[in-house]
Amino acid sequence: MFSLTKISKDKKWIKLSFAILIPTMLALMPTSWLPMEGLTIIQHRVLVLFFLAALFWVLEPIPIYATSILLITLELLLISDSAFIFFKNHGDGNFGASMSHQEIMGTFASPVILLFLGGFFLATAATKYRLDQNIAGVLLKNFGDKPKWVLLGLMCITAVFSMFMSNTATTAMMLSILIPVLKFFPAQDKARTAFVLGIPIAANLGGIGTPIGTPPNAIALKFLSQSDLAFGKWMAFGLPVVIIMLTIAWLLLMFFYRSDTKQIKVSLPVDFQTNPKAVLVYVTFILTILLWLFDFVHGMNSYVVAMVPVTVFLSTGIINKEDLKQISWDVLWLVSGGIALGLALDKTGLAKTLINAIPFESLNPYSLFAMAAFIGLFMANFMSNTATANLLLPLIASIGTAVSGLELVGGSELIIVGTTLSISCAMSLPISTPPNALAYATGEIKTKDLARVGILIGLIGLIVVIGMMTILNALNFLK
Repeated sequence: MFSLTKISKDKKWIKLSFAILIPTMLALMPTSWLPMEGLTIIQHRVLVLFFLAALFWVLEPIPIYATSILLITLELLLISDSAFIFFKNHGDGNFGASMSHQEIMGTFASPVILLFLGGFFLATAATKYRLDQNIAGVLLKNFGDKPKWVLLGLMCITAVFSMFMSNTATTAMMLSILIPVLKFFPAQDKARTAFVLGIPIAANLGGIGTPIGTPPNAIALKFLSQSDLAFGKWMAFGLPVVIIMLTIAWLLLMFFYRSDTKQIKVSLPVDFQTNPKAVLVYVTFILTILLWLFDFVHGMNSYVVAMVPVTVFLSTGIINKEDLKQISWDVLWLVSGGIALGLALDKTGLAKTLINAIPFESLNPYSLFAMAAFIGLFMANFMSNTATANLLLPLIASIGTAVSGLELVGGSELIIVGTTLSISCAMSLPISTPPNALAYATGEIKTKDLARVGILIGLIGLIVVIGMMTILNALNFLK
């Protein structure tokens, strides 16, 4: 007898077979058949790994974080100086230069990974000592009792939390806070849909505001290391985008889902703990954010500052070994896979070879900029935002260094930033982001609700991002 479980497993095996078949065919194909001149054996292997990672990240026959680990392991076995003996150079002049195994393994301890780790420690400690819910309770009191203002308050609070916490964790927390609020609305009131939609939308947009707000930002930082793009500098352009897009999203929700309820009374319990550990969490949280914002004063970059909460919370027992199990290690592994892929494309010279094989020089710089942002937005609607960034940003970084004339649109830096922000504006399907999936699971919204608002937010976000990047280019902001 057939069952849903068996069908699901069959689909998984079909996806796995398809994801392996195409890279295998590419691996067996002679390099002379490929439309790229001078491709070395090492570059050929990296190309196979790129397609393998792309298919695995899109189809997800295995968890996407497992794909990152698989990618790093295959790089070590196939293209490193410590590769399996069968895959080492045995006198072939077209073999190419192997990568250092230390560089590949070093992606697990990249400064970007440690920056995210600091953010996770802050989020874990804030949740453990109810700092997040208490702040939400305090702030929500200031938005009155009219549904439209309460919705705006919930969206603003969600966006602020998602700048420093996992978007998924923020959404889960805010949806739990939202449950008693929904009781004030009749079952058929459209405002219920607006309130549930507002949480994931705000969480997705809020992540744009800081370098640690969402994994694509962390991946982008890896390719912006020469730009000295500090925490405060990112917020200088990220925060305006968040404010503009959050306002637009709120207006769209008010337009599509008008409430029949005139007044609601929302009261969340506020109980700030005063024990020494709780106070230390409050102080460390505030201190870390201030250090991130004022790095130009104290001279420490954001990666170094991220180690402060890690050290304080572990040394004082605020975060113990049980709490460590709750940290999203899968996200860190996922980001490290993207960094490893970018490293392989760069160090082996494949990225430059790919760019030379495509006539990007014939494209107008502005067209190239808009195209990169649109492709990022489109892809991220159908696959993980992080996986999209993992695939696109290494190539876009290479385009920026290989194509002349890009100084007209701010060079590679603004193209990378613009594409990254566009990726974060993708939220038109339940599968687009984890916050979307969590909201969809409540049963209060349908796919058409997400699509109607999400597509508009994505397209408007694309225009806003391109406009913001144009302003930053005129101000020579990243130079």
